Amino acid sequence: MVANTMTGQTNDDPRRLRGLLDRARDLAREHAVPSVVLGLAAREGDLSFPEFVSFLQSALRVEDAIFRMTRERAVVHLADVESGSAREVFDRLVADFSDEFPSMSAPSFDVRFYEVRPGLSELRVRDVLTELFAPETLH
Repeated sequence: MVANTMTGQTNDDPRRLRGLLDRARDLAREHAVPSVVLGLAAREGDLSFPEFVSFLQSALRVEDAIFRMTRERAVVHLADVESGSAREVFDRLVADFSDEFPSMSAPSFDVRFYEVRPGLSELRVRDVLTELFAPETLH
């Protein structure tokens, strides 16, 4: 099992997710800066997903963040982007991963986007996770 390079564990402390969402909300509310939160969900036992998450940790900008929920699920915060730009950034990161690790199969997982727009007064973990990982939203 691949360890999370930032915490030394396979998943992060749940309190860190609250902090990640608070940062997204604060950027939107106090600085009028949009952010996008991505939910990544791989199939159980996917061997490339932990490697992809480790790659993301090294490839993201300093102001971005990643939260590993389980071996097959992660939440990514992309600061100062809107949904369209977030999709482009994410597609580029997937392509970069495939280029850097050509011997591995291309990552295959579900991804959902949740835009945090300026003017937002509240951002609840439960609501965001439901939007990102509810079965009817994954395809």
